[in-house]
Amino acid sequence: MNFWENRRITVTGGKGFLGSYILEKLQKRGCKNIAIADLPEYNLTRLPDIKRMYQEQKPDIVIHLAAVVGGIGANRENPGKFFYENAIMGIQLLHEAYINKIEKFVALGTICAYPKFTPVPFKEENIWNGYPEETNAPYGLAKKMMLVQSQAYRQQYGFNSIFLLPVNLYGPRDNFDPKSSHVIPALIKKCVDAMEQTKVKAQTEVNKNKSLLDLNLDLNLPQTTQPKPQPSITVWGTGKPSREFIYVEDAAEGILLAAEKYNKSDPVNIGAGFEKTIKDLVNLIVKLTGFKGKVIWDTSKPDGQPRRMLDTSKAKNEFGFKSRTSFEVGLKKTIEWYGNKK
Repeated sequence: MNFWENRRITVTGGKGFLGSYILEKLQKRGCKNIAIADLPEYNLTRLPDIKRMYQEQKPDIVIHLAAVVGGIGANRENPGKFFYENAIMGIQLLHEAYINKIEKFVALGTICAYPKFTPVPFKEENIWNGYPEETNAPYGLAKKMMLVQSQAYRQQYGFNSIFLLPVNLYGPRDNFDPKSSHVIPALIKKCVDAMEQTKVKAQTEVNKNKSLLDLNLDLNLPQTTQPKPQPSITVWGTGKPSREFIYVEDAAEGILLAAEKYNKSDPVNIGAGFEKTIKDLVNLIVKLTGFKGKVIWDTSKPDGQPRRMLDTSKAKNEFGFKSRTSFEVGLKKTIEWYGNKK
């Protein structure tokens, strides 16, 4: 607790999904000086804004969460944007941190930085053994440049920065925008929205049938009934690839433990240590949302990386982190939050 009390902390992307949990946990740890570096106050792709941020906030520690992110579709549509904006943010923020002699820089990478065919579970020492999966390679490589920079600046300047590799996050407050959301919020939204739309259609049919029934009775015509509308959702790919997910509150705890206790530039995985196929994920979300309709697999769309699962032993050994929230419990909380938000 004393670690945070008198330090000035800047959280880039502090207005975002993960950032909101980091801020809450910092406050609970007794941190009195927390600043946010985010749009519109600071455009972190612009060097003048970064310089101004360091001058105004004077942080001791920077936790760099800000990123331009999205699912497979968003990555395919914006490879240049995802590469440039993520790379330029990381490079300039870390360099200016060194120039301003801050105490520590905590850089958040991504599981997308791993090679496409990394042996499962992914071990940190395998991160350079191949090229990332093509659909998100520009994003993954842009974030990976912070690892190179972190190690180079420690070697040459003795600058204290660390590089963490989280798996996909999920939880309440996630991004449910279909244009940019990841797989879990996208699936939850599809199931919940499809059920709601079906209820509306069903009620419309009930009203229509009631009107027809009244008309038929008046005219002494035979009664007719219409089939109930059935909901359906479409899911990209074959369902065969596997993924790992970590509940956002657990990820925030891992990041802060690393900030407190880890002072090396070797990368560290932040994950939950399990593997689930997309098909099994869809079936679980269908079950938990109560969706009764049809799942259509659009196999013309890409699957992405074949398998993903992290070896999480290093985080446990280095700074005592272990994910605590079971996947089903985390999904229930996320579904409940989305349902209440609508």
